[in-house]
Amino acid sequence: MKKRILGKSGLEVSALGLGCMGLSFGYGTQTDKQEAIQLIRKAFELGVTFFDTAEAYGPFANEEILGEALEPFRKEVVIATKFGFKDGKTALGTDSRPATIKAVAEAALKRLRTDVIDLFYQHRVDPNVPIEDVAVAVRDLIKEGKVKHFGLSEAGVQTIRRAHAVQPVTALQSEYSLWWREPEEAIIPTLEELGIGFVPFSPLGKGFLTGKIDVNTKFEQNDFRNSVPRFSEENRKANQALVDLLGSIAKENGATNAQVALAWLLAQKPWIVPIPGTTKVHRLEENAGAANISLSDDDLKEINEALTTIEVSGARYSEQGQKMIDR
Repeated sequence: MKKRILGKSGLEVSALGLGCMGLSFGYGTQTDKQEAIQLIRKAFELGVTFFDTAEAYGPFANEEILGEALEPFRKEVVIATKFGFKDGKTALGTDSRPATIKAVAEAALKRLRTDVIDLFYQHRVDPNVPIEDVAVAVRDLIKEGKVKHFGLSEAGVQTIRRAHAVQPVTALQSEYSLWWREPEEAIIPTLEELGIGFVPFSPLGKGFLTGKIDVNTKFEQNDFRNSVPRFSEENRKANQALVDLLGSIAKENGATNAQVALAWLLAQKPWIVPIPGTTKVHRLEENAGAANISLSDDDLKEINEALTTIEVSGARYSEQGQKMIDR
């Protein structure tokens, strides 16, 4: 798989990473541990060298699975994990106090079976802790050799600038896809100006853009999409136009909806590295194939023009989730 460098940091990763959250958190039944390990190792075989996890995914189970899966080829991959929630539980709210950040790093190193975290993200901005204090805490970990790079997630422009002034930010991880393009307004220009890489999560719209979810789809009881307004039956029906657009472009290119959605993201900037997640090997192979698809200028123009006529319905988070987004 082709490689990309996240901004001006020099951190080289595969053009597509693997978001591991869904293996143990958020989308219903957890994947069997051995199956999860096999899937992660299959991703490495396909050329993926960038793996994303967090203490909050489980909590803790995801890091443990990733650590075991990647241990045989640890030096050949880049591992990103996150701090920022009380006791690693999103329901308890944020906690980015410097002492907590350092404790989380120590625990994550053990779970990941490594002596250094390649990329350490603040999972959500903590309104009770100045971002400068967060940046200093991570800078200290970098000086100690326990962390290589500092990242932010769902941070707003001013937060990014303030953090970057203290400790250079290597990457911002936030949602970005064909059905969530708000980052184009202010975030992407800021990242370009500062030389920060962009790691879009949910690049396939939490599965919706694949075309495999429709108005009749039923999610498991503990699937968080049940609480996302964008996934209400009414909004799924309204948003089908976007899936239909992807389908027509995919047909023209001998590709799948998912591949076109990922190829579109890759075409936006050379320092954008999407991290699609999956629990299925055939989907993993399908997603990896997107790295070899180059959409033509005509394709991109057709998509962009069509998007101006399609209004996506529904908020991307529940009311509680919206409160955690930094502006």
